[in-house]
Amino acid sequence: MKLGYFTMPMHPPGRNLTETLKEDREAVILADRLGYCDALIGEHATDICESIPSCLSFIASIAFQTEKIRLGSGTVNLPNNHPVQVASHVAMLDHLLEGRFIFGIGPGGLRSDMEALGNLDRDRNAMFVEAIDQILALWTSDAPYALKGRFWDVSTEKTLIREAGQGVMIKPYQQPHPPIVVTVVMPHSKGLVAAARRGWKPISANFLQPQYVATHWPMYEQGCVQGGFAADRADWRVCKSIFVADDDATARRYAMSTEGPYGFYFWNLLTKRRSAGGADIFKHDPALPQAAVTPRYLLDQLVIAGGVERVVEQILAFRETVGDFGTLLYCGHDWADPKLARRSMVLMAEKVMPALNAAIARAG
Repeated sequence: MKLGYFTMPMHPPGRNLTETLKEDREAVILADRLGYCDALIGEHATDICESIPSCLSFIASIAFQTEKIRLGSGTVNLPNNHPVQVASHVAMLDHLLEGRFIFGIGPGGLRSDMEALGNLDRDRNAMFVEAIDQILALWTSDAPYALKGRFWDVSTEKTLIREAGQGVMIKPYQQPHPPIVVTVVMPHSKGLVAAARRGWKPISANFLQPQYVATHWPMYEQGCVQGGFAADRADWRVCKSIFVADDDATARRYAMSTEGPYGFYFWNLLTKRRSAGGADIFKHDPALPQAAVTPRYLLDQLVIAGGVERVVEQILAFRETVGDFGTLLYCGHDWADPKLARRSMVLMAEKVMPALNAAIARAG
């Protein structure tokens, strides 16, 4: 099993943006130095807590301060962007990273972004599909372009000057395009079937109950069969909120308190999901009353925390439920205590993963 990193990010309101951006950058640079294989970054335009409005710009800011780690959008929310802008920006970034880029795409989940950008009541899934189809067409076809869609039309027929470069799109470094990944939130996701049918790889979200994460693999496998692809569990990324300390007591105090950074994360997430009527996805039992779904409940159900041995035990138990997967994505949280936050990432890479993989190997 490989170790990767994912961050939305999520910072308490009132924190200085300059400082949180430095913190977010430092976390990814640290992940690179520790040997994390991937780092995926989220984006949201209208949220002071989820405070990176452009994951592509953020990735560009650390392109030359990282060496081996693959950097990915987690995700570019396609209905919120024009396909031409995404295609050209991603192609450039792929060249800057010389192929270390992963193209994470999605329809977006922040409702205030949808409202502000005018697509709250539009068919966002249809916008998402049209956008990626046009992006892929721009990367694989030649100018002049003449793409007609329900939401966007793209053409350079009237203005093409090929010999001067005008009207011609740049192509990505990776051919025919960077690997495409999608984040999966819903159990038994039909969207995952459609994504797998196109050869895209899944990321299971960190705020799902283990039994719901387990439903993602059969859906992915089904889509791969339909698309003529081999379904390989090594391609499955699963995200979890994890905190590792030198002792269990420190981990409980930092990660399991409703007043701490993990508590704030799940309070924030619950508040937003509940306002949109989506709190049921947090329940381990659909019959659980809504009032029982609290930040305390989410911390107890969804966070893995402890010393090294305790964390290894919890990850193995989680894997026993969901099945084998290729990459465990460590979810980034606010660095309320930078020393402890850095230490957790170090222990995860240097202690937890070797012990985890040794245990997996022993089990056959």
